[in-house]
Amino acid sequence: MVLSLGIGNGNQSAMQRLLLASTHPLLLPTPLSAFSCRQIRRVLPQSRTAKPPSFSVCNCSSNSSTFKVKTSSELRNTKASSSTDSQPDPKLTALRRLFSNPGIAIDAYIIPSHDAHQSEFIAECYMRRAYISGFTGSAGTAVVIKDKAALWTDGRYFLQAEKQLTSSWILMRAGNPGVPTTSQWLNDVLPPGGRVGIDPQFLFTSDAAEELKQVISYNNHELVYLYNSNLVDEIWKDNRPQPPNKPVRVHDLKYAGLDVSSKLSNLRTELAGAGSSAIVISMLDEIAWLLNLRGSDIPHSPVVYAYLIVEIDGAKLFIDDSKVTEEVSDHLKKAGVELRPYSSIISEIESLAAQGAALWLDTSSVNAAIVNAYKAACDRYGQNHEKKHKTRTQGFDGSNEQLNGPTTLHRCSPVSLAKAIKNEQELEGMKSCHLRDAAAICQFWDWLETEISNNRTLTEVDVSDKLLQFRSKQVGFLDTSFDTISGSGPNGAIIHYRPEPESCSIVDANKLFLLDSGAQYVDGTTDITRTVHFGEPTSREKECFTRVLQGHIALDQLVFPENTPGFVMDAFARSSLWKVGLDYRHGTGHGVGAALNVHEGPQSISYRYGNLTPLVNGMIVSNEPGYYEDHAFGIRIENLLYVRSAETPNRFGGIEYLGFEKLTYVPIQIKLLDLSLLSAAEIDWLNNYHSQVWEKVSRLLDGSARQWLWDNTRPIMR
Repeated sequence: MVLSLGIGNGNQSAMQRLLLASTHPLLLPTPLSAFSCRQIRRVLPQSRTAKPPSFSVCNCSSNSSTFKVKTSSELRNTKASSSTDSQPDPKLTALRRLFSNPGIAIDAYIIPSHDAHQSEFIAECYMRRAYISGFTGSAGTAVVIKDKAALWTDGRYFLQAEKQLTSSWILMRAGNPGVPTTSQWLNDVLPPGGRVGIDPQFLFTSDAAEELKQVISYNNHELVYLYNSNLVDEIWKDNRPQPPNKPVRVHDLKYAGLDVSSKLSNLRTELAGAGSSAIVISMLDEIAWLLNLRGSDIPHSPVVYAYLIVEIDGAKLFIDDSKVTEEVSDHLKKAGVELRPYSSIISEIESLAAQGAALWLDTSSVNAAIVNAYKAACDRYGQNHEKKHKTRTQGFDGSNEQLNGPTTLHRCSPVSLAKAIKNEQELEGMKSCHLRDAAAICQFWDWLETEISNNRTLTEVDVSDKLLQFRSKQVGFLDTSFDTISGSGPNGAIIHYRPEPESCSIVDANKLFLLDSGAQYVDGTTDITRTVHFGEPTSREKECFTRVLQGHIALDQLVFPENTPGFVMDAFARSSLWKVGLDYRHGTGHGVGAALNVHEGPQSISYRYGNLTPLVNGMIVSNEPGYYEDHAFGIRIENLLYVRSAETPNRFGGIEYLGFEKLTYVPIQIKLLDLSLLSAAEIDWLNNYHSQVWEKVSRLLDGSARQWLWDNTRPIMR
């Protein structure tokens, strides 16, 4: 599944990163001491194409703005908006009425995509931005002022946003030339002295809130923290879904590879080395990994809503106790983890300040409410200005002075890298589940090709549902790892397309079909994309597909020295496309969790050079170059890889060299190749890959599916 990476330059602020899109958390742990949290925290999408948008422009403000865009309805290549579309949006009208209420008095309100834990996927009850705007993509930020409403999203969702937004909204294509950031737009459209409201309790990290406050202050605007209520919730009212309450489960040690006590001990060693007495962990996948727990609070992500405080001599998990089974309670008690109500996190933070704690806070992931509560408590319990509150931000390898009274240590969470580097049992689980997943996918393709050849009419949703049926029969299957992207023809060009029953297309045998899907198994997480044609592809489609495959092969075969960050590798995947002036609007690779989130950090492969995290032995990344022609077709080829040591005849500088090993074993359609573009070495790569696919997967198949695999793994004879 594509994760867009890289809006703007490497100096992009945390506030811009938060407001422009919701992506996976990129957290940098202690061993990578040379890099700052701000450099690698989140990386977002940017169009690499130099040409400007093809649509005409108009003012997005009443004054003479330098930023000119068109509303979403004007961008559509369809007939004029319906009379219904031109009516005032009742949700926006209701929201704006609240702007003038006592205790609020704001001129603008910002609605990000996140929950309180900065999750990429969130529970339905927290989908505030989707509710207010109608745009359902996972990445985006809505900003509502008294006479306008704008939504920012990245290149994966431009076409989807055009379809879903009404004429009441301005679509901001983040990263395109001439498109302002949210703060730039607010400074442009609001008269000086405006009041901009946010919900710091849930939706903004501390870093993002502080940077937003600073940027809008250039035009004398004030950032207003609305602690007492979320304005979207006020108008959502009884229609808002209930919070999830399904039980938590223990992640078996044979899959986790390391027990909770050992993980906590390693973390406490990090705390002691940094001179810290406690840490707040709010990222849900970090909590799940550290405590060997899994949940189902969020679709596709096996996590549970919780906070965790780890101290030198104890740990507290803040969670709705109705989700905690007796088995989970015993599991946590054995590791010395106490249970506390989810809602009591703020009071516990204040208690830590009263005890004089040296609290480790990752302000790029912890929400502003927690950070501000600790700051305020430090001020209350300190004895003088020097002892009230002193923030320590030395480098990871720097020493920290001893201070009396409560202090804070602002560093990235040390849990992220430990989670990203898979141990042997985690890798074994990933290998095993990928083979079972491959068997299900082969059964699916055999079924689909048979149906299409028999002229059966199938929708994109029919196809997606059938794939789920095949996967659900596999041992250990739990859920999909994201909404399946099943796109026929032009829908394949919508990078994160999600077919809906009432509006999806028929799978057309004469058009390209893109299928990006994944699954959660008890022992691992999968993510795979294949693009196929059921008829005769055009020469244009074959050339584009072949160039995408060439980029995929180049990255797969790469050997690189240790300490190499992912942005160095990105160009290898794009080079063949660049040669003919083509490119794609998303990152090439993202990290993947082991029976956890399908998107994880800190590693990535992207042209955004701000993420300096090196790829390390044991990390898992996707390899998914693509190409998309708007309103025509989309192409993507995705395998998952894990980083391993590479055998090289030399070791220049005495350092280790690394390479990749594949986890994904599913055939790549040969019919779509222009063999004249492929080198002998590239053909050898594909033949070797298909030989491995047959060897590893055929034993899991029988009947027509096994025959399909045989037919689609035969070597190319040039």
